[in-house]
Formats: sequence, structure tokens, C-alpha cells
Amino acid sequence: MGKTVQVGRALLSVFDKSGMVDFATGLAAAGVDLVSTGGTHKLIRESGLAVREISELTGFPEMMDGRVKTLHPKVHGGLLAVRDNAEHLAAMDAHQIGPIDLVAVNLYPFENTVASGASYDQIIENIDIGGPAMVRSAAKNHAFVTVVVDPADYPAILAAIQSGGIPFELRQKLAAKAYARTAAYDSAIASWFAREIAFKDVTYRSFAGTLSEVMRYGENPHQWAAFYKNGDNRPGVATASQVQGKTLSYNNINDTDAAFELVSEFDPAEHAAVAIIKHANPCGVAVAADLRTAYLKALRTDPVSAFGGIVATNREIDAETASEIVKVFTEVIVAPSATMEAQAIIAAKKNLRLLLAGGVADPKAEGLTVKSVAGGLLVQGRDNRNVDDCELKVVTKRQPSAQELTDLKLAAKVAKHVKSNAIIYVKDGATVGIGAGQMSRVDSARVAHRKSIDAAQAAGIEGALTQGSVVASDAFFPFADGLEALVEAGARAVIQPGGSMRDDEVIAAADAADIAMVMTGMRHFRH
Repeated sequence: MGKTVQVGRALLSVFDKSGMVDFATGLAAAGVDLVSTGGTHKLIRESGLAVREISELTGFPEMMDGRVKTLHPKVHGGLLAVRDNAEHLAAMDAHQIGPIDLVAVNLYPFENTVASGASYDQIIENIDIGGPAMVRSAAKNHAFVTVVVDPADYPAILAAIQSGGIPFELRQKLAAKAYARTAAYDSAIASWFAREIAFKDVTYRSFAGTLSEVMRYGENPHQWAAFYKNGDNRPGVATASQVQGKTLSYNNINDTDAAFELVSEFDPAEHAAVAIIKHANPCGVAVAADLRTAYLKALRTDPVSAFGGIVATNREIDAETASEIVKVFTEVIVAPSATMEAQAIIAAKKNLRLLLAGGVADPKAEGLTVKSVAGGLLVQGRDNRNVDDCELKVVTKRQPSAQELTDLKLAAKVAKHVKSNAIIYVKDGATVGIGAGQMSRVDSARVAHRKSIDAAQAAGIEGALTQGSVVASDAFFPFADGLEALVEAGARAVIQPGGSMRDDEVIAAADAADIAMVMTGMRHFRH
């Protein structure tokens, strides 16, 4: 099993033909007999190399629009035969099956076909059958056969052949990669079928991705980490182009995703939006007529926490906004686009990462979120609804003013993206206090108020920024004390899901304080 093996015959059948001519040329120079299929055969033959069609090997023509061409005993027998097993060798001799020592296969582009918006029938036709079958056969028999599914591995294989043969360690590594590829491929097919027929209680669920990069470490230096992309075209950190700056870390990617998903809640045609994120929670969010104003309003919420944070925008970054952002130490900027003037300003900060996503994500799109737990995975639908989908109900004597209602909706959209328990104070289109992740909703209210006092002092304002604000809570108030804490902070209106057994007590407390309360009926826990 651990021996170096020679390659006498290679079967080449690839959709992605990059590097194939050079690879086939190297194999031919080493005396390898080349067999190929369809377009790969045509490419190799036109390069001037001797190559046999698969039909010459099997004695059968390709048929059924190419659906059947390699599904034949002379192919799989040549791949699966154990070369030191006398019975296998006798069967090969009796049925005139020659050994196949190397298979180069990459698969029909199923994932890309789905992403392109192709029709159902087109997608079905891009489910590869023969390719995965050959890959699995060759990978199973890696004691004797080399399988390659990635053109990036061609040079290493040629180098090994030129050095006397392919060692077991390389064949084993390539076999592991091959099985991972077919697993990811089948996972993509299964996931597509599940979406097509609205499966939610799928008996077998798999998730797959393609390695984007291995990172220096994970959340902490002692943790291994890597970033895998799943092929989803949702605009964001996975699809964005990095214009400049250091390689993104694990925490950078996590925080950048949180930031961009938050600003994507706001339609760029309606107003500019900016979110500043730290440790996956926003420390400032604002909307305005222009991006620079939105950024400055967001920054005022918590300028201390913004240091070393992530800035996300829902519009193209202009020079004026870029000039303000670079005044504060920032790890990442993510935006749909940036003007050349803005890019030049940001370029002065060489370590600052600039990501351009090409658009904003659709906050209403369906999708899955996955979280690992001991022994399994928790899978749920993406939280793709917000306050705009709710039938709002004013439950107090006092009605919110038009400005208060606008701010309440902003606060509710931000609360959706803040770790529970979440309390969000908003005034004039900007957060003025954010309480996140506290075990008590009262504590979240008080933390946000305390931070608003600090922010006011930094801005030279007396008192707290929360005075005269509105508030969103991600879940209902179990007792009136949470509401009372908001009143103490200066809130004039509150939006919350409702649904507590003590809603009447909470409403009575709001009426006693002469504040408006709106209920949405929609909770947004985020853990």
C-alpha cells in the first residue's frame, strides 16, 4: 500500500480545462498512454498529442447526450482492480480490462449553474454522474491509482512522475481531497433539492464549502481556523473583493459579516446608512441624507468602542466619508463600492482593509444559519423579517409622533442585529445608546444609558444622549422594571414585541409615564 507507483495509462475527463494541455503534454512525455472524453479529447488531440477516445477503450460509443460514456466495466474495472490480488488480475485478463493508473476529473459546474439562475432542467443536466463515479472508484483504490480533481495539483503530480513515480502519501492526500470534493458536490445538489421542494425536516442534512484561506488562528491564538465559501452569491464578506489591507482574520470576517448584514436592512435608495461594529455588536448605527453625516452620527453613539472597529455602509463611499473614517483607527471598511478618490484616501492607511461587495444583501432573502453544538448542528431559517413586515399596534394612550415612529423603526431594525438581551436607544436617525448581551433586560437598559452619558461628555453635551429618545427591545418586558429603566434614561417612546403575561402592567407603567408604546408581535433574539 505504501509503495510508489508508476503511471502507464491516464484517463482525462474535465470540464475545467485550465492547465490540461500542459498536464497532458507532461504525461505524454513520460510515456503515459492517454485516454479521454468529449471536449477534453478534442483539446488534447488538437494540441498534437496522441490520445484515444473513451469509446475505443470501452467498445461502446458515448450515448444519451453524453449521459453514458464512462459508466463501463472497462473503466471502473481498470480503476478498482487491486493490482496484487490474483483473482482481480485474472478477471482483468479474462475480460480484457486494462489498468488505469491515473484519473483527472473535475465535475460539471452544478454550483455555478444554480447560481446563474438557470432553469430546473438545465440544473438537472449539470448533475454529473460519471465524473463522481470515476473519482470515487479511483480514490477508493488509491493504493494503486492516483486521482486528481483540482488543476492546481497537476504540477505536483508531474514532478512526482518525473522523479520516479507517485508516492503513497501524495495519492492518499489526493484521494482525501477527491472524496471531499464529491461530498461537497452532492451536498450542493441535496441542498438545492431541499430548497426546490421546501424541505424543512430533511432527514439527512449536509453543508459544504470551498477553502478560501487558512488563517493564522481563530477567535484566539490557540485555535485553528479557516474560511470556507459555500457558493452563495449573497453580497457580503464572502463575495466582496478586497482592494487593500492585511489579510482578514477570523474575527474580522465575523464582525464584517455582522456589520454588512445590519446596513443591508436599510434601502440605499431611501437613505444612507452606516454601522460601526465591535465584537459582532453595533456600537453605532445611523441613517442620513448623505454618508458622511450618517457616519458622524453613528460615531457619536460610542466613539470609544468604535476604535478598532468595522465600518459598513449601504452606499458607495465618497471622499468626504473616507476622510472622516480614516481619522479613527478602523480594522475593516465594507461597502457596495467606493470612488477612486475615496480609495486613494483609504490607501494611505496601508493596513486598513477595504472590501467592496458590489451591492447590499437582500434582508428578506431566505437562507439558513448553522451553529455547532456538542454532537450536532442547530439549523434554522435566516431571520429575514423586520419591523416593516409587522402590523404595528399602539397600545398606550399617547401616540408616537411621526419622527418618533421613524426612529422606533430604525431602533427595531438595529435591535435585530444586537446580541440579546438588546436595548437600543435612538434619536433623530441615530443610535444614542446600545445595551447588548446582558442577562437582564434592565441591565441592558442601564448599560446603554451609562454609555450614552459617556458619549455626551465626549461630545461636550450635558446629561445623556438618551434624553428624549425612543427605544427598541428585541423581546418583551417580563416586568415593568425594564420599562421604568428606560423612562429614567429619558425615553419618550418604546417599541417591543409584546406577549408577556404582564403586558398590562407594562402598558400601565408606560401610560403613567406618558410615553408611547408600540407592539410588533415579532421577537428578534440573537444568541
